[in-house]
Amino acid sequence: MTKYTDQGKQDTRSGYGAGMTELGRTNPNVVALCADLVGSLKIETFIEESPERFFQVGIAEANMMGIAAGLTIGGKIPFASSFANFATGRVYDQIRQSIAYSDKNVKICASHAGLTLGEDGATHQILEDIGLMKMLPGMTVINPCDFNQTKAATIAIAEHHGPVYLRFGRPKVANFTPVDQKFEIGKALMLNEGTDVTIIATGHLVWEALIAAERLENQGISAEVINIHTIKPLDEEAILDSVKKTGCVVTAEEHNYLGGLGESVSGVLAMHHPAPQELVATKDTFGESGTPEQLMEKYGLNNKAIEEAVLRVLKRK
Repeated sequence: MTKYTDQGKQDTRSGYGAGMTELGRTNPNVVALCADLVGSLKIETFIEESPERFFQVGIAEANMMGIAAGLTIGGKIPFASSFANFATGRVYDQIRQSIAYSDKNVKICASHAGLTLGEDGATHQILEDIGLMKMLPGMTVINPCDFNQTKAATIAIAEHHGPVYLRFGRPKVANFTPVDQKFEIGKALMLNEGTDVTIIATGHLVWEALIAAERLENQGISAEVINIHTIKPLDEEAILDSVKKTGCVVTAEEHNYLGGLGESVSGVLAMHHPAPQELVATKDTFGESGTPEQLMEKYGLNNKAIEEAVLRVLKRK
């Protein structure tokens, strides 16, 4: 069914590192800041090639956001990176006051998002970061699905003026999007056309949505799969065009159902085209320690959960 194949599993954080390496070679205004997590963010090559454009802030994330905001005044394009938990929840006041309020051109780049940082445990996981960041006026929120798309997104946001939250992860996942893709902020991608149900997925759940669609096809169910890599600004036109055709929708994300992609889609449908919806997301809970596979299974964030949600929503059409 799907024209997409796994080109070999890679971690999306390494896609960020590859994007930063390219930006280091092509855009002299790009500078990198990190809060003592260089190895985890995969930016070693950028630092080796452009050491004068790297600032190691240490375990002082709030200070990092303030420095990044200041660097923009001189025309620099700062990429401030840390774990998603520390790059959002820990420093929300600094982001709101120093970056978002004054529309500073800071790129907040966050690894180890969601549950799939796994064994690092619940204190390092975050399942509310999309909600926190999308509520900030002027903040662009991007959640790419694989290595190639994360690299392309990293390069693209350097050309976008304004604050951006770029979210990616730790585990190796299927790498299935084109190597030479053009990343367009705010433009959803149709991955599989269908007529019975729309599956709208983001991040690690996009590949799981494609697997679910293939399994559903074997049951005679035609599923349309859309990759929403940009949660804000949301491609409302793509969502409405699809749901008007299929009559129902399932959203899938590695995030709390409160504040995430599913809630954004619900808002669009409520205002423009009410339709049955099921949400594949965590249900107002914190995570725990375990392997990524164990956690995605326990919290219902995989292709099996998407398939079951489709079967439920079809009964509500």
